[in-house]
Amino acid sequence: MCGSKQKQFLPSASSERGNQKDKSHIINFLINMQCLRSSSQIAPQEFLSELKCGATDERLFACLDSLRVSLTSNPVSSASLVLFFPPSQEKVDKKSQHKVIQCLKAFMNNKYGLERILGEEKSLALLAQAIDPGQPAMMTDVVKLLSAICIVGEENTLEKVLEAITMATEGRGVARFNPIVQGLSVRSVQLQVACMQLINALVTSPDELDFRLHIRNEFMRCGLREILPSLNAVKNDALDIQLKVFEEHKEEDMIEFSHRLEDIRNELEYPSDAEITESHFLSILQHLLLVRNDYFTQPQYFKIIEECVSQIVLHRSGTDPDFAYRKRLDVDFKVCVDKARAEEFEQRASELAQKLDEEFLGRQEAQAQLLKKEEKINELEAEIQSYRNQVPMLLFFFILTTSVTVFDGIAAGIPFFLFSLCNTPPPPPLALGALTSSTIQLILPFGLKPKKEFKPETSIKRLNWSKISPQEMSENCFWVIAKEDRYENEDLLTRLAITFSTQRAARREDEDLEGKKCIKKRVKELKVLDPKIAQNLSIFLGSFRMPYEEIRRIILEVDEDQLTEPMIQNLVKYLPDQEQLNALVKYKSEYANLSEPEQFGVVMSSVKRLRPRLNSILFKLQFEEQVSNLRPDIMAVNTACDEMRKSKPFSRLLELILLVGNFMNAGSRNAQSFGFNLSSLCKLKDTKSADQKSTLLHFLAEICEEKFPEVLKFVEDLQHVDQASRVSAENLEKSLRQMEKHLLQLEKDLDTFSSTDDQQDLLHSKMSLTMIPHRFSMQARDQYLKLVIMHSNMMTLYLNMLEYFAIDSKKTSVEELFTDLSNFRAMFMQAVKENARRREAEEKQRKARIAKEKAEREKQERQTKKKRLLEVNTENDETGVMDCLLEALQSGAAFRDRRKRAPRPRGESPHTPPIASFIFPVESFLFLFSFLSFFFFLSFFLSFFLSFFLSFY
Repeated sequence: MCGSKQKQFLPSASSERGNQKDKSHIINFLINMQCLRSSSQIAPQEFLSELKCGATDERLFACLDSLRVSLTSNPVSSASLVLFFPPSQEKVDKKSQHKVIQCLKAFMNNKYGLERILGEEKSLALLAQAIDPGQPAMMTDVVKLLSAICIVGEENTLEKVLEAITMATEGRGVARFNPIVQGLSVRSVQLQVACMQLINALVTSPDELDFRLHIRNEFMRCGLREILPSLNAVKNDALDIQLKVFEEHKEEDMIEFSHRLEDIRNELEYPSDAEITESHFLSILQHLLLVRNDYFTQPQYFKIIEECVSQIVLHRSGTDPDFAYRKRLDVDFKVCVDKARAEEFEQRASELAQKLDEEFLGRQEAQAQLLKKEEKINELEAEIQSYRNQVPMLLFFFILTTSVTVFDGIAAGIPFFLFSLCNTPPPPPLALGALTSSTIQLILPFGLKPKKEFKPETSIKRLNWSKISPQEMSENCFWVIAKEDRYENEDLLTRLAITFSTQRAARREDEDLEGKKCIKKRVKELKVLDPKIAQNLSIFLGSFRMPYEEIRRIILEVDEDQLTEPMIQNLVKYLPDQEQLNALVKYKSEYANLSEPEQFGVVMSSVKRLRPRLNSILFKLQFEEQVSNLRPDIMAVNTACDEMRKSKPFSRLLELILLVGNFMNAGSRNAQSFGFNLSSLCKLKDTKSADQKSTLLHFLAEICEEKFPEVLKFVEDLQHVDQASRVSAENLEKSLRQMEKHLLQLEKDLDTFSSTDDQQDLLHSKMSLTMIPHRFSMQARDQYLKLVIMHSNMMTLYLNMLEYFAIDSKKTSVEELFTDLSNFRAMFMQAVKENARRREAEEKQRKARIAKEKAEREKQERQTKKKRLLEVNTENDETGVMDCLLEALQSGAAFRDRRKRAPRPRGESPHTPPIASFIFPVESFLFLFSFLSFFFFLSFFLSFFLSFFLSFY
């Protein structure tokens, strides 16, 4: 074939500023091997010369019509289609444009012509430019041709068609699918059918669900949602077929989308797994709230946001659905992902490098410490040797300074003996006056001189520091070369003594005491009470602000309406001893001159046995609370013991664990065990699997779920072990003993208070055993006996349960046993949840693998179907290709079985919207976006109302 270097040409119509301008296109068919044979016997060269000569509209129309007839009636066995642009653009009328499209359709009605059209770059762009709702007949043929190209082209044909449609509408200022949707509004059923065919071809061709949803939503935004009801009202079989195809594929995609969203429920149940993305999602929502609330700019903001999200989500497929925005928003997200991975690897490398540095530093420090220790050893050895050398001299100096007479008597004996022991010759005799300074200089190393001894005139405060002895210093030490005497001057020392003098503080204390004495002249002095006790009583009395006689009255009458537990507790805590209260009685005549705490003591001293009375009242106020605290603890232990013994699922679980343990311990000292301690249950999680991904506890939970589901009910049976784990048997016994002690004391006090002359004293009447309406003592004794019996039963059940499970009661307490069981119960439930998550993850992987295989298989099937659509009958294997494609599009066969439909769940109505199957999992997100929509509406309403209100001013 020849002419492959020439350009393809197709007439098209474009609009600029509302005026329709037609481009003149000339189609030249050059025949290499065979010529076109028409019924009129017109040679191809004649068509070429007629089109080039610039014929009039009528003549051009007639020529194009003849060319269409010739292409339709004559087969083309080997042809090359060549399109070129003439140097001058001439206007072509609408009839001629339509004839050009018909000629192109006739040329594409064979395999070779179709391949040539698909092989030319500008053919699709010129066809897309001819989509004009103002010319329904021509647009019908154009959209049919584009529909056929979508379903038979290569994998990138759909991308080329979308790009052509995008470029054709780029200069018109409208959405790229707007002309196609406008074609559905034209009162031409044929055009409506053709437009629905193109919509179905564009929507159903992509393999990715994200891509299909995006294209369909874009058509919906262009007005397809509002037009569909009117199209459904049209009675036309061909249109009904296209609408049915559209709805069926829409439903299939929504079902597939709902299956994909099934994982949202799990994400909502386990929000901790999404902690990494939580902050980013929250930031996105916050940025959405910050979008400008403007009537004109807000839709543009959301349009840009939607395009950004679409490009990010659909970037994986390598196809951008809207090529216009690709030029404005060209972000290489692959680089971002790779950058994130690189940052992660860099962080790991940095962590490993840091660990290496730490290990290396530790090694260096160890070596340095070793060297330091060796140096220290050498210094100590040298110091020991120097001490050995100094011992004779020190002893000699000591003897000389002690007594000259003694020195004369023993100098010839002992020193010589000591010098002989140290293997050093004795020093020569020295004068007595020259011994002191020279000997001291020998004691201080490195030439250090004794420090000056200061004698301050006044006593000053001490500085708390750690003194360094000269023997701890080295030769190069700072303290060896320090010369602090250079800063010594009389003024500095004087100021230091005055500033830190202790006598100054004493004078200040004297002044403070004098001031306090002046103040205390106005305060009443204490006669009996200790100052601290008086202060505490003052605080107590100030907090209640009640007259002292009133406090005495409510105590005598046991007025529970005014008596409170904190009040009695503080009074018992701060009340003076009975001896001090008795001593205050002597000052009753001087009541007005007493301080407030002592006045209160005088008033309360008239109450007999005040402290035991207060203890009895406090016991009465606290008794119900103590009983309420002890009874649930005892009941929890009783119930937990009963649950452990009677729970068959728990017994079966122990049997299963015993079997597994004996099998795993085969050949060891723990093999062939008859039982195990229940404290070992928590150790099941310590046994890891071979792949280190699970534990023995996960294995047991999985086995129980698969083969022994009734064992899982032990979690429900042992509901009280958690509460029992917080009970201490020791504290229970202690509380009961304390309660018994208070009861005995109460009964003793009641016997004492039985004979009283004070009519206000109602303690005995309200707590005695004889008064039926107020028999607190009897009720308390009954409650106590019940608690004792319950506690005894609890211990019996507990010991029986320990004996039942062969547990040593001396080694295991109530708290320890039930804590182990509670922890095991919680760990087992957690293991069940983790197994469920793991199965869900495996199921996701399995579905993803099946979906991938299914997509590959469907892709191969589509390729095979495309080849079948291109095949023609055996009588004439080169013509009728386009007719077959258009027939398959019109009948819906081209869209049938492009993807196998997902099975409908049993019991679901065929009219149930598919989105209803996943509304519940995403209800949280729907609520969130509903809230955002309401917020935007409210903001818009407020801004509109404000502008309307201000317009009057």
